[in-house]
Amino acid sequence: MSELLPVVWLTLKLAGVTTAILLVIATPLAWWLARTRGAAGQIVGAVVALPIVLPPTVLGFYLLIALGPNSPLMAPLQALGVRTLAFTFTGLVIGSLVYSLPFAVQPLRNAFAAVGDDNIDAAATLGASGLQTFFRVVLPLSAPGYAVGAILTFAHTIGEFGVVLMIGGAIPGVTNVLSIEIFKSVEALEWGRAHVLAALLTAFGFAVVLGLLRLEHRFSVAPLNER
Repeated sequence: MSELLPVVWLTLKLAGVTTAILLVIATPLAWWLARTRGAAGQIVGAVVALPIVLPPTVLGFYLLIALGPNSPLMAPLQALGVRTLAFTFTGLVIGSLVYSLPFAVQPLRNAFAAVGDDNIDAAATLGASGLQTFFRVVLPLSAPGYAVGAILTFAHTIGEFGVVLMIGGAIPGVTNVLSIEIFKSVEALEWGRAHVLAALLTAFGFAVVLGLLRLEHRFSVAPLNER
């Protein structure tokens, strides 16, 4: 099974890069959504949540077109010698960012909304600027949301299949992640290999769910213990 180590490493690398980038991207977006009322916030929120309800193959199909050589989005990069991002690790990261976006945004949005206006107003009363309030008040109080968002994004990226298959294929060392390796093992009738990989992802999924439940319990009882 030593030949699986590059596959595992590539999968963890994809999930790690996606999670790190998404937490940065999701922070201002989730803050804006948590503070915005009206149609604009609802429309943007619906767009952010769209990957949850779209079939992964549909999302992967549109991403394949967007990252392909005939896409207008690729024109600036083609001038630099980059013909396409499809079937590359970079393209895989972009697809993962889109596919896992709601799993980073929603926990942060809920955490920011839970901070409440009283804490923000109190900081402003003490002379804190908007940035100071955000970094010294909002972020510490939103730590549980960041923990949940990071765990969900990482786990969701580990398990994605349809989007990865559409825009990445199964290029060894480049786009061949664990979920694709299971599919290839079944196609080749290598049931033992498929069982091992499926059991590995099942155990990982169980650990993630258990960790989230324990995290939820910890933060739900913490305020009671502080009284």
